[in-house]
Amino acid sequence: MKIAIIGYTGSGKSTLAGILADFYKIPLLFLDTVHYMSGWAERGTEEGRAIVEKFLENESWVIDGNYDMLLKEERLKQADVIIYLNFPRLVCLYRAYKRYLKYKNSTRESLTKGCIEYFNLGFAWWILHGCRTKERQDDYKRIQSVYKDKIIVLKNKRQVDGFINETMKSVYCK
Repeated sequence: MKIAIIGYTGSGKSTLAGILADFYKIPLLFLDTVHYMSGWAERGTEEGRAIVEKFLENESWVIDGNYDMLLKEERLKQADVIIYLNFPRLVCLYRAYKRYLKYKNSTRESLTKGCIEYFNLGFAWWILHGCRTKERQDDYKRIQSVYKDKIIVLKNKRQVDGFINETMKSVYCK
């Protein structure tokens, strides 16, 4: 099983990725840990691509994140399932702020050690506007069209919870 999870900042990609990787007992890669080194320093693109390329050699995997420059098309092509979390911007803002309060002054599991959780006006602007450009939205539409046979679009927590419950039920009821 190869699962790619994409979507907006604060939509819950990392949380869902962790649940699915635990459930299927398969390797998990958070692309934030590839893109960022300690202290939020950005890793070089070639080095990041090499890390992702090596990870793609696994027989099964879950990969969380967007990052076009980190072999996005290759990840999407290889994935058996693509999950697109298309949550409303205010929901993403609320969830990101809640995450900040939970991990304030620490590093969460889906980040590189030394990347301290933060929330500021610039990050809020990114969630509300920066990551929702017409170009990005058009790319999500393209992905839904090109990969229509293997994409699942979830638009809220209720749908995510339903997806998780159905996934677990389908495995345990066989």
